[in-house]
Amino acid sequence: MSIFTGKRIVLGVAGGIAAYKAADLARQLGKAGADVHCVLTEGGAHFVTPVTFQALTGNSAWTDAWDSRQSRNMAHIDLTRGADLLLVAPATADVMAKFAHGLADDLLTTLVLARECPLAVCPAMNRQMWENPATQRNLAQLRADGVAVFGPASGEQACGEVGMGRMLEPLEIVAEVAAFFTPKRLAGKRVLITAGPTFEPIDPVRGITNISSGKMGFALARACADAGAEATLVAGPVAQATPRGVTRIDVQTALQMRDAVMRNVLAANVFIGVAAVADYRPATAADHKMKKAGGDGLTIELVQNPDILAEVASLPNPPFCVGFAAESQNLDEYAATKRAKKRVPLLVGNLVQDGMGGDDNRVVLFDDSGRHEVPHGPKDAVAEAIVEHLAGMLA
Repeated sequence: MSIFTGKRIVLGVAGGIAAYKAADLARQLGKAGADVHCVLTEGGAHFVTPVTFQALTGNSAWTDAWDSRQSRNMAHIDLTRGADLLLVAPATADVMAKFAHGLADDLLTTLVLARECPLAVCPAMNRQMWENPATQRNLAQLRADGVAVFGPASGEQACGEVGMGRMLEPLEIVAEVAAFFTPKRLAGKRVLITAGPTFEPIDPVRGITNISSGKMGFALARACADAGAEATLVAGPVAQATPRGVTRIDVQTALQMRDAVMRNVLAANVFIGVAAVADYRPATAADHKMKKAGGDGLTIELVQNPDILAEVASLPNPPFCVGFAAESQNLDEYAATKRAKKRVPLLVGNLVQDGMGGDDNRVVLFDDSGRHEVPHGPKDAVAEAIVEHLAGMLA
């Protein structure tokens, strides 16, 4: 089940060019499972029409505090009753100033004063407006008042300049809202995670690796950060984007991953070994590309890589260790054996055909109380279920 399921979000759209992104944001929030209701300022409606938002959300869009469609003509009060979040994107310098000083001269600003739900803003403005001391004072006041601030980002702006003030992209805002809604079950915990494959060079152009995409490990890093943890991710060679709020350390080989883990593990409360670490590496890597040698084939001597999970679990004062077992058959048998051998309190098992390299996964959690199946689903949802189970064990 999505964190957005059953959530009612009022989306405020102010008068900035980034209002065009708000249309996609409304669509993405609805796609994630939220019930979205849009309120536009007069300026916002100049950029994107209320009809657009009504079509994308299936709900009426609002612009006028005197709109008689709302019972008792009290849209400024009733629209946020029962809402889980009032999200303003884009939040221009003008509306942020009004929010900070309690002004109420249109439907959106009046809603902010009369709301019974949290408020989050996504700043969007020219870099000079963003850097202006007045804007920064207003921003500080909003934060002091408990308003969540998502962004802004630095980048190319509609005016042609480059700098801070660009509104986050819709999917980035969706991720911020998801984190906002996620219970902080891991608050105060420091989690160290490994993800992806390793690459063991044979020569400058060849190596030993596997089909791991890193998606499961990155999803777990995101879920841990969303749950309030200080998450550090040691990643093999993958193309995944770093999740919000996560510190990333890039490595290539199993030895590099082991070294990065051991440098950081003493500060961790939890270690999650998701990476598909190569079991073996060439004893020596050639300095130059190896050429074909007739039809006699090629012999490469392999040596065993360190078992990072076992090494962490055997430390004198180890963190809470979570292992992963990807098998092609006999999952319960092999996973139980691996958990006992490596002495980890929680092991996540899956069949490679169910998840390795793909977007979805089906896993089984093994701990002292038995086996716990997690329904098949997107890796983000599976990661959230794993973190919920982990948090329960830590509690």
